Amino acid sequence: MKPMPRALLLCVLWLLTTGASAQTLRLVADVWPPFTDQSLPNGGLATDLVNTALTRAGYATEQVQVPWARALHGIEVGSYDVLVNAWFTEERTQLGQFSSPYLLNRVRLLKRKDSPIDFASLADLQPFNIAVVRGYGYGAEFDSASSLQKVPVLGFASAARMLHAGRVNLTLEDEFVARYYLDREPSSVRDDLEFLPKPLSENNLHILVSLQNPQHAQIVTAFNRALKAMKADGSYAALFKRHGL
Repeated sequence: MKPMPRALLLCVLWLLTTGASAQTLRLVADVWPPFTDQSLPNGGLATDLVNTALTRAGYATEQVQVPWARALHGIEVGSYDVLVNAWFTEERTQLGQFSSPYLLNRVRLLKRKDSPIDFASLADLQPFNIAVVRGYGYGAEFDSASSLQKVPVLGFASAARMLHAGRVNLTLEDEFVARYYLDREPSSVRDDLEFLPKPLSENNLHILVSLQNPQHAQIVTAFNRALKAMKADGSYAALFKRHGL
């Protein structure tokens, strides 16, 4: 048998050691503009950042948009390889491996403008009904606070309307996300709500790679490496400017 040409041998070895181009990664996210939304340019800022980093790492990608609970379940069972927009929780480490953080989300509470509610600690929120998006994490302390009255909803837009209608006392969301949705609500809703001054939490955003993918650790390592290179060469900052953030 003839020996394999050197160039071909090196190519094969590179594919075997990096995993690049060996598979098409199935990316999944819910509708969470301006970060993830297929109706936005390149799927929103977070999708654009993740897809760019994985492409630079040598992976092909395909993207799916489904409700949050379905996205998490898909990562658990291996229907999808990469959840684009995940905040860290211990529970989710049973589903996938987290990357290094690639964005920072600032979560803030909202109330009606005529409401006197303020808070210095979570204990101050115990008397109030708080609309939360089903399946979302808002920070470890808030998520584990069983004494709080949390009302599950399907999305922030529903929560904002419930708050305006007086059906709940508070809701919460990443500040950029909340502003995006409120800009699209009627002025009667938008002008009735305001942020509480103190942020509830600041949460790092990661990709979560399904443990059902046998190369999950390798994918995370490749993503982290590509993300670091993007920050060094300026392409990371350029994507923020492209999305107006």
